[in-house]
Amino acid sequence: MSRGTCLQSSLYVGSVFHRRLKPKPHRFRYRLFWLLIDLEEIDDVDRRLRVFSHNRFNLFSLFDRDHGDGGASSLRAQARELLDAHAIDTRCGSIRLLCMPRTLGYGFNPLSVYFCAGPDGALAALIYQVHNTFGERHSYVLPVAEARGAVHQACAKTFFVSPFLPMGLRYEFHATPPGETVTLAIRASGPDGVVLRAALAGERRELTDAALLKAGLSAPLEAMKTSAAIHWEALRLWAKGVAYLGREGRPPPVVTKPSIRPQAETPTD
Repeated sequence: MSRGTCLQSSLYVGSVFHRRLKPKPHRFRYRLFWLLIDLEEIDDVDRRLRVFSHNRFNLFSLFDRDHGDGGASSLRAQARELLDAHAIDTRCGSIRLLCMPRTLGYGFNPLSVYFCAGPDGALAALIYQVHNTFGERHSYVLPVAEARGAVHQACAKTFFVSPFLPMGLRYEFHATPPGETVTLAIRASGPDGVVLRAALAGERRELTDAALLKAGLSAPLEAMKTSAAIHWEALRLWAKGVAYLGREGRPPPVVTKPSIRPQAETPTD
């Protein structure tokens, strides 16, 4: 890509919201920002920006090993391999990664999302990669049933995230693909109904040094803040008397295939 070509990658500024309904009500909201990186142009983003680097230390950075399987191959190649393994055709289609960058070398993404387009340019699949605070990661690879408008998907929860959240739940996802805004709502339900609702929402900004610096000032040290907030909210749950469940069984395979048909119902707050 030449320097005269407009970047497809962008910046989203917004907030994340969690609301636990059972066994004790609990909620929080934090202001955050995310990068949406077209993985085909990530090196061009590196060349154009002074405060962002790919696989190198900077004020903001993206390291491949923080995502995917942590291996040496490119994130685009890893995502393509996952999609091929699930018989999802994305030949020649773009793959865009929504994630928080490292700040001053520190990074943590509870959730990063790959928006994967098919040969016709329409959205074909989403890869939801979940990271826990124990250094583990897991990917849910879900095809898109309807390529236009909002995306509705669902699958079984197979990855240990929090000692306060049981296994055996069902995730429902409702996503609005990145445009002028991006939104993602997640609902976790069990036999007794909805346990947790979570959502992120962001507004698009052009990906420039100035915009990144402004976003960084609005949500300073966001990766560190996110990691600290997870432990702080866990302490608050414990103080409310929510049972500490601990880990149940062995870690699952690193990828979950779609096992539950997509649902048309939209999670709401």
